[in-house]
Amino acid sequence: MGLTMSDKPRNFATRTIHAGEQFSVADNAIFPAIVTASSFTKRSLDDKPEYSYSRVGNPTRHAYETCVAALEEGVGAVACASGVNATATVLELLPKDAHVVVMNGVYGGTFRIMEDYRSRTSGLTTTYVDLNDLEAVAAAIKPETQLIWIESPTNPLLHLVDIKAVCDLAKARGILTCIDNTFCSPWNQRPITLGVDLVMHSASKYIGGHSDLTGGVVVAANDSLLARLRRISMAIGAVQGPFDCYLALRGLKTLDVRMERQCANALQVARFLESHAQVEQVYYPGLESHPQHELCKRQMRSGGAVVAMKVKGDRAALNRLVEALQIFVLADSLGGVESMINHSWSMSHCSLSPEQKGVMGISENLLRLSVGIEDYRDLIEDLNGALRAAAAV
Repeated sequence: MGLTMSDKPRNFATRTIHAGEQFSVADNAIFPAIVTASSFTKRSLDDKPEYSYSRVGNPTRHAYETCVAALEEGVGAVACASGVNATATVLELLPKDAHVVVMNGVYGGTFRIMEDYRSRTSGLTTTYVDLNDLEAVAAAIKPETQLIWIESPTNPLLHLVDIKAVCDLAKARGILTCIDNTFCSPWNQRPITLGVDLVMHSASKYIGGHSDLTGGVVVAANDSLLARLRRISMAIGAVQGPFDCYLALRGLKTLDVRMERQCANALQVARFLESHAQVEQVYYPGLESHPQHELCKRQMRSGGAVVAMKVKGDRAALNRLVEALQIFVLADSLGGVESMINHSWSMSHCSLSPEQKGVMGISENLLRLSVGIEDYRDLIEDLNGALRAAAAV
């Protein structure tokens, strides 16, 4: 039999292969089947089988949920239709007219859900602060504050939050914490061990790892929260389908080797960019020059696989850069085995106003790199040629 969540091997790489409830006793399959059935039969009126209807529970989804929960060191997980749906599922935990303290520079999709929709449909209010300023966090808390939303590293500028410090403050006041751990994956950071109540991911990124699925997941630190999340998931029905769960679970099998290579490549790329005359600024917490490098070493395994940079020049220079790239592809997502580049101003954060982007520190000359598993020397050569093209008059 496979390993259960309470029977976790010590080493992460082994857990990616064996953790959770991935093996079927009935058919001895080494990998879970893709169970597409919408309904499951009962033997009698009194029969209560483990599965009855796939919106409520599905064997393929269960195998994936138990594995990702074990990797995050939580008690269980709920697989959602997308990353933003995972965020929306967490917000369903909150009562009407709740208040949330949010990290400055939060992902644009999270900002959009809170400000454009939940504020209108449930009276949600928000206060955006630098969560590393604990005095500002404490001052932002109101009697109706129900949640502190953490993103670390942030998208796209890779600001870090001292997770344990924020969680200690929140617990002392009886406030829930949730972190978007997408940029790290459980390989690079396990927030539940630092005191976080809920961990969410866009599983489309590093968990899947091959740019071929859409999904999100929320991991709970305790049974009470898990039960509430499952009731919400059953009620709103935005669950991840069995085929995407299969792809996500397959992706987890190689998470350790992928992340090790991608993060090592990202450090090499960041070091190259830091010394390039055409680059105005590099954002990467794995660099010793990064102002939060020591915090990175404390709570992360590496600096991650995302690098951001500000390039000298105007929009035409940026266009020359992206058009000259031969390996990096211009795309909205990140976390795949292939290297990608994103123009945050016009892509990932395009729905925000120029003023909102300015508050977040997002400028028109900012580019976000998702570094893949290619040979880092080829990636550096590709970027070097593109930067030369950007500088050309």
